[in-house]
Amino acid sequence: MAQQLISKLSDKEAVIGIVGLGYVGLPLSLSYSESGYVVLGFDIDASKVDAINAGKSYIRHISSEGVKEASEKGFSATTDFSRITDVDAIILCVPTPLNKYREPDLSYVISTVERVIPHMRKGQVLSLESTTYPGTTEEELVPRVEAAGFVVGEDVYVVYSPEREDPGNQNHTTKSIPKVCGGHTDVCMKVGIALYASVISEVVPVSSTKAAEMTKLLENIHRAVNIGLVNEMKVVADSMGIDIYEVIRAAATKPFGFVPYYPGPGLGGHCIPIDPFYLTWKAREFDLHTRFIELAGEINTFMPDYVISKITNSLNGIQKSVSGSKVLVLGAAYKKNVDDMRESPSVVLIEKLQALGANVSYSDPFVPNLPKMRAHNLEMSSIELSAETLSEHDCVLIATDHDEFDYQLILKHAKLIIDTRGRYVGGEEKVVRA
Repeated sequence: MAQQLISKLSDKEAVIGIVGLGYVGLPLSLSYSESGYVVLGFDIDASKVDAINAGKSYIRHISSEGVKEASEKGFSATTDFSRITDVDAIILCVPTPLNKYREPDLSYVISTVERVIPHMRKGQVLSLESTTYPGTTEEELVPRVEAAGFVVGEDVYVVYSPEREDPGNQNHTTKSIPKVCGGHTDVCMKVGIALYASVISEVVPVSSTKAAEMTKLLENIHRAVNIGLVNEMKVVADSMGIDIYEVIRAAATKPFGFVPYYPGPGLGGHCIPIDPFYLTWKAREFDLHTRFIELAGEINTFMPDYVISKITNSLNGIQKSVSGSKVLVLGAAYKKNVDDMRESPSVVLIEKLQALGANVSYSDPFVPNLPKMRAHNLEMSSIELSAETLSEHDCVLIATDHDEFDYQLILKHAKLIIDTRGRYVGGEEKVVRA
């Protein structure tokens, strides 16, 4: 049975089912379609399903032309999970956030698996791509599959292959980024390799699903710790009157032993602010204390407060208080040139400024309206960035440095600029680094 499935996958005769059509699932669906597979997408959001079936994209950096082309090749979407039986591969791309206690929230994964399993049949492969703690696949997925009467490794095959997406990065696409894959059994691994080999330029096999899960966490913990380090260095450098961006540029000229990381107003995105705490939580089971991870988390979580203190002090310097001041936040997305709002520090900054009594507006060409999020619900719309809107605000906060912003216009007409992204080289009197 395994060899039959491997042959179908290798010959591109298999139907690929992708569950969760967001920033990970949609580009993965398009990659499979471009490679010649028939793809069926699943999502509980009917608006996403309707958009795909109409050949339209709902993600800024993914073109509607790409979705339309895929639709013409057989890509379609549905909210009907009974159609899971129609596919040969089931790839889960659902969120894994933290709850209010900063503990793993697997409710999306578990509820999705419980929707899928009643419609599974023999000869399918189930792959989890959502970032999670080591042991999730074998502790949460495999027992549920086995409870449905399947023998994993014989009847169906279970693998873990963490997503590696960098929204908006044209240099590293779904196809070009190597794919780590671990199987519950050796046979599962072989099926997993066949699942991804025709779509991804390089598949990197590891010995188990646990090793694959840990690999993803290490990647993101590496970034979180180094960002925490450079954020702390920013605070130290600022107190000494040193431009941290100049220091980073100089250090980056070293051709070995140094990788540049850049400070910011806080961590954003679906990975870096969240994933390290998955390992922190799991480590407690082994009586271990992940000190590096937690310290980096403390520093990165503190950064919005540091930015607020810089705004407060800078406004005081021109005889204004935060309360009653008009503050324009530039950029609502968590990173530049995308519309991705997940865990965006801009939202935290807006809420903190509002709590201090500021009249806050925002401008973002990628985010016309602030969406309702798990922990935030700000009913705000983006305003046009113009000489008039800039001049009528007491302070302009560069939270996300989209390339579409006219930085010369901002410099010319803003009264006070708080730059959290190092967009200005330095020396401008009205610019304050934060």
